[in-house]
Amino acid sequence: MSFSYDTKNELCKLPVQKLCCARAEAYGILLYCNTFSSTEVRIITENPNFAGRLPKLFQRAFSFQFDRRPERVEEGQGKMVFQITERKKLERIINLLGYDPLQNLVLHINFGLLEDSCCRGAFLRGCFFAGGSAIDPLKRYHLELTTSHLQASRELEVLLRECGYPPKSIARNNSFVTYFKQSDQIEDFLTFIGAPVASMQVMSAKMEKDLRNSVNRRLNCDTANLDKAVEAAQKQAETIRKLQTAGRLDQLPDKLRQTAEMRLENPELPLSELALILDPPVTKSCLNHRLRKLMELAEEL
Repeated sequence: MSFSYDTKNELCKLPVQKLCCARAEAYGILLYCNTFSSTEVRIITENPNFAGRLPKLFQRAFSFQFDRRPERVEEGQGKMVFQITERKKLERIINLLGYDPLQNLVLHINFGLLEDSCCRGAFLRGCFFAGGSAIDPLKRYHLELTTSHLQASRELEVLLRECGYPPKSIARNNSFVTYFKQSDQIEDFLTFIGAPVASMQVMSAKMEKDLRNSVNRRLNCDTANLDKAVEAAQKQAETIRKLQTAGRLDQLPDKLRQTAEMRLENPELPLSELALILDPPVTKSCLNHRLRKLMELAEEL
């Protein structure tokens, strides 16, 4: 299952209790569902858990049932359609949501219904149920809410900013998309709408990515340091061979000659390890000083 599907399943486990929150959640669904007009409400879903939640939610929010609903709700059933066309039911929804039935139904957000924080969370949950999607955070961070109503999309952005989650917006294929690309914003949003498990998944994915990036940086750094050490060792060995070819190696003081011989015998060792196998062992700084002396002697040739 996708991350979006699992998140919506988690949200479906929340109880439908308070009337104000049930109405706010249904409000969000209506603004972000397939069709909401003065003549029809149509909600289409393939999620059986959401399909099971819708009748209970609308009964609590508006005290009626859908005119059309699936006869059965089960996994793998495909698209399930919920529809309201009865004029009295539509008028009740419009009145309860604070719209004027005598005017053209221009869908916007009635902030008077969302004064409490719990109702705002429920409303955003409804928006996510009907028009939301989120990409697996292990791949990338992206959560969006899509509606066909421009004014509702603009006011949703205002609402999200007031809640502390400033989103971005874009128009796409005659739809209006409000989206997040920051992991911390997605975490906060999911927690606010009632999906803490999904929020923790985003957090865990971020930690895993950070750890992986840290390991990669360390490996790259270690590889670069190793390359430098190998290059330096090769240069030192070439310098010593130059002295050896010139017959200068046997003329060196004992300490320098021993250092030169050990480097030729152990061209792959880093300075710290080479310093320990000398007799007697020396510090890395001392060994480095000797090797620089050998290179200076070779330059004099």
